[in-house]
Formats: sequence, C-alpha cells, structure tokens
Amino acid sequence: MTDKQSSSGFFRRPKPIKPDAGQESVWDYPRPPRAESRSERVVVRLGGQVIVDTTDAVRVLETSHPPVYYMPLDAFPAGVLDPVHGTSFCEFKGEAHYFNVLAGGVRVPRGGWTYPEPSRGFEALSTRVALYPGYMDSCEVNGEQVTFQAGDFYGGWITKNVVGPFKGGPGTAGW
Repeated sequence: MTDKQSSSGFFRRPKPIKPDAGQESVWDYPRPPRAESRSERVVVRLGGQVIVDTTDAVRVLETSHPPVYYMPLDAFPAGVLDPVHGTSFCEFKGEAHYFNVLAGGVRVPRGGWTYPEPSRGFEALSTRVALYPGYMDSCEVNGEQVTFQAGDFYGGWITKNVVGPFKGGPGTAGW
C-alpha cells in the first residue's frame, strides 16, 4: 500500500501546502474549473523568438492543477500556429483542437490548443490558445520564468505565487 492509498484501495487527497501571504493553493481552486481574465504580462519564446507578448490573458483554475494561461489568437505572429487534425475532449471545456507551434526553425507538434466552441462558462477561450510551457524555450508571467506542470497531458504554469502539490506527476492519477 502506498502513502497515497488507503486500506480500501481508494486514493486520498494529498496534504495541501499552506500558502504564504500573496500565494494561492491549487487546492482552493474550484471544480468544475473557472476561467478568469488576467492583466499580467505573458511572454512566450520559441526558437529564440518571442511568439506572444500580451497583457490580455485568461487563466483557467482547477482543483489540484496549476493555472493554464490562454492567450489571444491574434497576439501570435502569422505562421506560428499551424492547425493540425485531431481533437481531445474536456468534460468541462468541450472539444479541444490543436496546433503545431513553429518559430525560429523549431517545430513543437501539438504544442498549443484551443476550444473554438467551448462549453458554457468558457466562452472566453473560443479565440484563445494555450501552450505547453515545458515545450517552449521560456514562458514568463510578469517577468517571472514559469516552471511547467509534470506529465505530458496538462499544461499548467507554475509561478512562485502558486503552491501544490500539483496533479500530473507519477502517482497523482487518482487525485
């Protein structure tokens, strides 16, 4: 039996890290998730080039996950986002469509996604794109380099203002 598994075989909620002043715990984020407009400066680089620089982001907050930032489609230079076939489905946001992300000779397959016809409550995402920060050269929020959520499915952005533990890494599937 693991420390995350009770004698009945069901996974327990991990012990949240207590946030300090000015921090948020992902365990205080809602489920179902919520989308909120943000004015922080978000800068993303790939292939040595800035591919987005905006103060018009929307972040999605969901229990146990670092925030995911969605940037306006029109904030990306032409040719950076290349739509690809295939979708996935989120029980909350709807059907996601993907992009290859291209800049400076670097190509990140399915490195970005959007919800062109999102579910009710997530309409703000219809003209926005999220990026996997772990596949970019760098992602910054107000000048702070973010770290990325573990795992290869989620696209959370971790800053010093967000505490976990975070879903995504080994042993967290049952959270």
